[in-house]
Amino acid sequence: MSWLPAAFGLTLLAFVVGFLALMTFNSVVSLRQQAAKAWANIDVALQQRHDELPNLVEAVRGLMAYERDTLVAVTRARAAYAPTDPIPAQAATSAATTTAVMRLLAVVEHYPEIHSQPGVLELQHEIERLEGVIADRRALYNDTVYRYNTRIRTVPTNLLAWLLGWQPRAFFTPPDAAALDAGPPPVSLV
Repeated sequence: MSWLPAAFGLTLLAFVVGFLALMTFNSVVSLRQQAAKAWANIDVALQQRHDELPNLVEAVRGLMAYERDTLVAVTRARAAYAPTDPIPAQAATSAATTTAVMRLLAVVEHYPEIHSQPGVLELQHEIERLEGVIADRRALYNDTVYRYNTRIRTVPTNLLAWLLGWQPRAFFTPPDAAALDAGPPPVSLV
């Protein structure tokens, strides 16, 4: 009968360890799902911006004959968008697109005849709204990825992560400015 307390202690210890492993597993899976959902929300906003850019370029193309380089930059940035690219590549493309769009919107502000066009004004507001949405969603995604990456790197979760092959997720941040200057591949407006 002296083995009974030892067996009970081992059973209790196994139960506690199993419970902690299950809770840890569930919390990491929850963070993974949150990160996937946050990324899907970014992807939707990027696709919406991708769909709106040709409308803006077309609306101002005839009115901005002297600003062809600005239109070409927006078109190139749009053409570089590939939703199947890895997240760091999409971040670089997104940053280049944002830069090109902001440059275009700044140019539009200097042309009263363009800025006063109702269609151009509506598209400008929609693009600006989408840029804000992308920034907000990027912040939420990066926060979720930070929590997930931190969780799988801390003890004891790192042991479970190693056993299950969980890898850190990439943040949605643009690379350094020098890499952005290279720009996306050239695309013709014609």
